[in-house]
Amino acid sequence: MARKILCLQISKVCLVASAGLFAFLAGLSNIQDPHANMPFVRHVLSMDTVFADNPLSWRAITNTAVHTFAFGAIVFVEFAVAALCFLGALNLARAAGKSPAAFHDSKGLACLGLTLGILLWFTGFMTIGGEWFLMWQSTQWSGIDAAFRFSALLLLMLVFVQQPEA
Repeated sequence: MARKILCLQISKVCLVASAGLFAFLAGLSNIQDPHANMPFVRHVLSMDTVFADNPLSWRAITNTAVHTFAFGAIVFVEFAVAALCFLGALNLARAAGKSPAAFHDSKGLACLGLTLGILLWFTGFMTIGGEWFLMWQSTQWSGIDAAFRFSALLLLMLVFVQQPEA
């Protein structure tokens, strides 16, 4: 039984660390090559590739300073997700092998990191980008599928991490 609990604990450590790595690499890529994703943010906020004569085009934001701020906010949150997940994985690793109660008590930062990632990719990309700025209407600049994959995986990890080990 103790071996099974330890395996579950190690699995949770690895998954939270991998979520941190994913968010870190996303943020790092955005810093090292902002020209890859900055146009994405610009086109989504500008709504310049949604269906023609869309009555909701009044939602468009064409101010480049807002585009830059939004891109910077996305990168900041990606690094925040990474930091919380890495620190959360470290806390989990330190508690691995201890009592299930001690391990459960160490899950706070991991859960915050995973939740922040869900908020970024579900609320930020799917809800605000996808529905408010109608990103789903763009054949070239829709990130709905990728955002769904990221947020769904993070949600599954969050559910798994929160399950008791005993």
